[in-house]
Amino acid sequence: MTELNLALALVGGIVLLVGLLSQPLDRSWVSPPMLAFAVGTVLGPQGVGLLDPSYWGDARLLLEETARLTLGISLMGIALRLPPRYPMAHWRSVVVLLAIGMPAMFLISGWLTHWVLGIPLLTALLIGACICATDPVLASSIVTGGLAKDNLPGSFRHLLSTESGANDGLAYPLVLLPILLMTMPVTQAWTEWLVKVWAWEVGGAIGIGALLGWLAGRGLNWSEDRGYLDQPSFLSLTLALTVLVLGVGKLLGTDSILAVFAAGLAFDQVVGGKERSEADNVQEAMNIFITLPVFVLFGLMAPWREWMAFGWPGLGLIVLVLLLRRLPVILMLRPMLPPVRGRGISLVMGWFGPIGVSALFYAVMAAERTGDDVIWHAGSLAVVASIVAHGITAAPFAKRYGRYERRRQSQ
Repeated sequence: MTELNLALALVGGIVLLVGLLSQPLDRSWVSPPMLAFAVGTVLGPQGVGLLDPSYWGDARLLLEETARLTLGISLMGIALRLPPRYPMAHWRSVVVLLAIGMPAMFLISGWLTHWVLGIPLLTALLIGACICATDPVLASSIVTGGLAKDNLPGSFRHLLSTESGANDGLAYPLVLLPILLMTMPVTQAWTEWLVKVWAWEVGGAIGIGALLGWLAGRGLNWSEDRGYLDQPSFLSLTLALTVLVLGVGKLLGTDSILAVFAAGLAFDQVVGGKERSEADNVQEAMNIFITLPVFVLFGLMAPWREWMAFGWPGLGLIVLVLLLRRLPVILMLRPMLPPVRGRGISLVMGWFGPIGVSALFYAVMAAERTGDDVIWHAGSLAVVASIVAHGITAAPFAKRYGRYERRRQSQ
């Protein structure tokens, strides 16, 4: 009970501090996820030992479910934050990023892991699949807030948000393919992947999520038309929808993370952007409150000893992944991405593809299903590297790009 109260006080204190210092933090090199991870590390078993998640039960299961809830709430926020019909209006750019960009990032990350760490190819591809998606939680710190809105164009922010919202769920079949090939005969694995994973777990997730979102939107309109709502709040409605879709999607054996994003998009289309300003404010506030605990928990569980055991190859891997996983792919695809076709903004888009909560979720899940802890160790190492690298560069790069654009337009 003492540890529970200490954990509650810790999370509440961090959220309060971040809220009180939101503007200075937004414009500094210290991001809230970095701060939360550092606090968890200091207070965890590798630090002063005040908190130890191993005493709370299955720590990895706790991290997996916390990450799933965090992703769900973040994806709902992204769906509500996008301009109406944005994914439909810019579907070509979205398809290019998801159908070409994400598989390329998966293969590059997997090959680099195999080459640098010398681990079996299937295991390396599984690690590459875990870290290939652009994380919506860390990306939100880049595309939201006053600094981003003042310096980065809306076309970039909306495209990055849409990509990070969709590819978290669509990374699921990429993660499942190596797992199936490692745990069952090859023919059976491919059949399972094509029929069960793609047709039901992915297709079913999109259909179920869109249906639940549409029904929730229609229900909101119906209730408002009859005056049944007393002081309606998008926070309570969208949070309830998120939890509903996460639960139903999991019970039906679908990709519940993708289902939430589909539900948010469908809900937003039906309600027609009502109370959008309130939705933006409450979703950003909820993102801060719900995302910081998962990084504190990650700090408490960080496998520092295993990271150090990788030695120089581990350092080389994270440097190569950060530089080569995304940037060359975006620069290659730039002609097919009108919102980020300019050289300057394509460089920003290529760099800011953070690895975060989604990678933690998939790395824990994959390690549990295969029994190979190197997946968790390598995947989590990439996450902490991304938290630091993208956290310290987000504000300076945004300011630099804003100055560059203002200078260019004034000439």
